[in-house]
Amino acid sequence: MKRLKWKLHLEPCVPATLPVIAARGIVKSYAGVPALSRASLELQAGTVHALVGANGAGKSTFVKILAGLVHPDAGEIQIDGDVVSIDSPSVSASLGLSFIHQELNLVPGFTVLQNMAMGYSLPTTAGLVRWSSVRGRAKEVLDRFGARLPMDTDVSQLSVSDRWMVSLGRSLMRDARVIAMDEPTASFTAAEAEKLYEVIHALTGSGVAVLYISHRLDEVLALSDEITVFRNGSVVGRHEKGDVNRAELTESIVGREVLAMHTFRRPAAASEDASEPVLALHDVKVGSRVTGASVEIRQGEILGLAGLVGSGRTELARAIAGADAISGGNMELNGHPYSPRSPRHSIQQGVVLVPEERRSEALFLEESIDFNINLATLDENRLAPWLPILSASRASNAADAYVQELSIKSSSTRQNVAHLSGGNQQKVILARFLRTKPRLLILDEPTVGVDVGARAEIYELVRALTQDGTSVLMISSDFEELEICDRVAVMREGRIATVVDGEKATVDTLTTLCYSPEE
Repeated sequence: MKRLKWKLHLEPCVPATLPVIAARGIVKSYAGVPALSRASLELQAGTVHALVGANGAGKSTFVKILAGLVHPDAGEIQIDGDVVSIDSPSVSASLGLSFIHQELNLVPGFTVLQNMAMGYSLPTTAGLVRWSSVRGRAKEVLDRFGARLPMDTDVSQLSVSDRWMVSLGRSLMRDARVIAMDEPTASFTAAEAEKLYEVIHALTGSGVAVLYISHRLDEVLALSDEITVFRNGSVVGRHEKGDVNRAELTESIVGREVLAMHTFRRPAAASEDASEPVLALHDVKVGSRVTGASVEIRQGEILGLAGLVGSGRTELARAIAGADAISGGNMELNGHPYSPRSPRHSIQQGVVLVPEERRSEALFLEESIDFNINLATLDENRLAPWLPILSASRASNAADAYVQELSIKSSSTRQNVAHLSGGNQQKVILARFLRTKPRLLILDEPTVGVDVGARAEIYELVRALTQDGTSVLMISSDFEELEICDRVAVMREGRIATVVDGEKATVDTLTTLCYSPEE
């Protein structure tokens, strides 16, 4: 990360007698697996309190509990010293807590004003909304942090940073006392980020408390009055402004001393490989997230792609699969220029993507297993190559074969995929794309929501595919599963920072590389 060219001159905060939020001994488990183990935190009014930790450390679960989206198994939450039960998002909002998620949750097709008014108690006269009053309130809120946004413009026409300001404005319409910001600068330019820092300074100056979740340690250290470190569901560190440096904070996150980066570089001998690259990326850029990625994927290997939230992993995968266009650089497939116009075009060239959001981006939940498996290979089910008529029996036989081969547990191929477990749903998507006989299979978070048994089956399948010559790009926030990879590329702030040999791609190594600039 570039050195920040700004300084914040925050007046020392005098702690209030009582913290605005005090969470003590919070416990939460999922199916017996602890997500939070007696986690505690105090948040003072008018301060920035950062939450840091590796993926899966417990930060998100903690914030979801404050937001009323998840109920803790044990522990206590106090607001201004009073014990409260936050059992729904509406209760959380009534207590003055507001949450700006990375996805923002704005409504495209709605204007800036309409989005800001969502959740606000609209003034009415004779049953009609007094939009002039709402507009006045929205202008007052935006003026509070110097935002100049066109009220009647569709939010889909705004920049990422302006959409973020709309989401922040929506929080302040309700006089939020605490605002949680999840990876707010993940897709910001340096100038946009500096603008946000000034907004945060103005908010805390007016008494608002900011809970700041970010993997960008430079900005965390510069912005925060306090920092809480999560690791494996527990709070393992608490720091005040100025009493910790980047190396010490990284060590607290990782859980051990951070080694010099040259320790993790691949030796020259490890780069020797007779196989030609199946896919080569040369300084590829995609929107504002991927700023210049270069890497090669060899035939028959599993290349892992590690990175923190906002590093650009999914955006890069979507571009390779033709879902998004690249804005710079170039790609080669088997030594030839590769520029897919659409996912269909990429499938025709042997490149397929199993997306992270399988339920919303890959499956037709109310359709059958048979229907879902055959979607990408309809032409193979024609009665004859020259007839635009599909054979139901051919499609059914193909689905039956993959259900048996992948051990998909179902009553029949006519069963709706909505009724399958997460692991079996994932196998249905894999079956769909395996039938295309891909050269390159891209797996984005392939085992999220998948049980242990199904995970093992998926890993075995992936390794078997590579033995037959298929190349695999595996993206995962679970760094443990990247240990099956032959090599792992580490993506940081839109670039491939380094590539590590599989035997060196431990959880600690990858976590350190994701946080630390390469020496």
